[in-house]
Amino acid sequence: MKISNVLKPENIILDVTATTKAELIDELSQKLNDNGYLSDIEQFKKDIWAREEQVPTEVGFGIAIPHAKSTGVQSPAIIMGRSLSGIEYSTESCNLFFMIAVDQSSSSEHLQTLSKISTFLMDELFRAKLILARDQEEIVRLFEQAEEQDAQALQRPKKYTGKKVVGVTGCPTGIAHTFMAAEALKNAAKELGVHIKVQTNGSTGVGNQLTPEDIAEADGIIVAADVKVDMDVFGDRPVIKTSVKNGVHHAQELIEDAIAGKGVVLNQGNSNLNEAKEKTRLKQPKIYSHIMNGVSFMIPFVVAGGILIALSFMFGIHAADPNSPDYNAFAAFLSTAGGSAAFALMVPVLAGYIAYSIADRPGLAPGMIGGMLATIGGSGFLGGMLAGFIAGYTIIALKKLVKGIPDSLQSLSPVLILPLVGSFITALIMYFVINSPMAWINESLQGWLNGLTGSNAILLGALLAGMMASDMGGPINKTASAFGLAMFANQIFEPSAALMVGGMVPPLGIALATTLFKNKFSIEERNAGKAAYIMGASFITEAAIPFAANDPLRVIPSNIVGAAIGGGMCMALGISLQAPHGGIFVIPIAASNPLLYIVCILVGSIITACMIGLLKKPVYQPKSNSSDPSDKKALTTMKSA
Repeated sequence: MKISNVLKPENIILDVTATTKAELIDELSQKLNDNGYLSDIEQFKKDIWAREEQVPTEVGFGIAIPHAKSTGVQSPAIIMGRSLSGIEYSTESCNLFFMIAVDQSSSSEHLQTLSKISTFLMDELFRAKLILARDQEEIVRLFEQAEEQDAQALQRPKKYTGKKVVGVTGCPTGIAHTFMAAEALKNAAKELGVHIKVQTNGSTGVGNQLTPEDIAEADGIIVAADVKVDMDVFGDRPVIKTSVKNGVHHAQELIEDAIAGKGVVLNQGNSNLNEAKEKTRLKQPKIYSHIMNGVSFMIPFVVAGGILIALSFMFGIHAADPNSPDYNAFAAFLSTAGGSAAFALMVPVLAGYIAYSIADRPGLAPGMIGGMLATIGGSGFLGGMLAGFIAGYTIIALKKLVKGIPDSLQSLSPVLILPLVGSFITALIMYFVINSPMAWINESLQGWLNGLTGSNAILLGALLAGMMASDMGGPINKTASAFGLAMFANQIFEPSAALMVGGMVPPLGIALATTLFKNKFSIEERNAGKAAYIMGASFITEAAIPFAANDPLRVIPSNIVGAAIGGGMCMALGISLQAPHGGIFVIPIAASNPLLYIVCILVGSIITACMIGLLKKPVYQPKSNSSDPSDKKALTTMKSA
């Protein structure tokens, strides 16, 4: 059913007389009643107001769509009202009103027809035409034209109808980028007419896992990930291998390339898939991906350990010390679980999973043993990273050496020969070569950081926080995070505080800007801004990415300046943070001064919001050279809406 069948010229009021929301609902309801669409006007208005009390029906862009499914409706209809001067509806002034009346027996066809109107109203040009329409017949024609264009778009054949693509996405933290890339690929596939299934390697594990049948039936394969993904499952199929960031921003091109067969055959059809994978890694080692894989497994230990230690402080700063008069057994338990257990495992886990990323399971034990030696020998986080690489590439070399051993001994290779020999070589290098110089570097860096005061501390805090805000999850952000984790492993907690400020300010500042400067953002951006409040408070910096991508020259500098000022304040005040992840959920128990810390975050966010508000241009611009005064007034009204 077409909209023109339920939106009649006689149900269009070009200039409503109402000046308030209540008067508007009365005026539109009365018009429907006068034209014979209502059987009980009082019941219909009661149902309209019941719907408004649940959630106001303004939808942004100066539009409100009051509606109700009511026993007081005789036949379904739409009535439109227009007010060029605007009516304060609920939270904003509206100019266009569409009251939808649906009776209890309306078919799904009626409901779909009535709901279709909201999709047309999202088009800026279409709304402008409604504002400028001179009579009721022109408004009906506008809807008829929109429906015709919509029907033509549905009939237009998709470019790749019938094609199938599978994908895998994964980012170091497994929180935001992983699912943003998956959603981007799904949306692009829908636009191209491609069936797609995307596996997400997220923080809680693998979601929507690909089956052998999925892979066998696929016309193209995409892996958009910055962490290790098992490529063996793809056999000798060509794979498009790229970063998770490209999955977010270039989804359509990736799908087209995958279908065109532009991927690389990583396994070369060799029956020994692991051997081919090792050759690829030896030629093109992906250091960044390996480090981030280790960091992603390390983070839960950092967070859990930091929070447990912070909880022990609730009983007193020295409550975990048996020699202190404030000693508390439960506080000692928390401190032991967090410090002696979780923190002790941080570096071994980092090293183990760097080695795992390079050499699969045989690298895990040598890597973790090398990481534990880094902890014991004082080389810490930096030594742990080196241990992971030493173990990983040692295992790869050993695999090549043992390839020619008798078949009877091959089964012992992954469980005995490789872990044993790999651990021995890694431990030997760490103990006699790496630990001493790395421990000296660690101690020197620790001494330098402990001696930072005044302007030096402010500059360090500003630099770290600014780096966090610069590319929001990219290499610069990760470099700053790695530095902070290294200092955290050495029990220097001030850099972690500055880093979390740098990660929280961009999304919170942008969210605040969408609230304070509504005319600078579209309705979609304002809705995304609401989500950014929650994500920013949870220390998910990636919530700022869509805004930065749309307007990088204004948003990114604003993010960096706000974050740098907040981070500098944080270091100047000497605030430390013993749980470098978790946002607002850990601040009350993990920050040395929670109130001042929140002030630093708020100051940075406000500065970012104000800069964005000053730099960005309004979404709508009035045409100053319009020759028709009524047109100019209408456009100005739209801008205010």
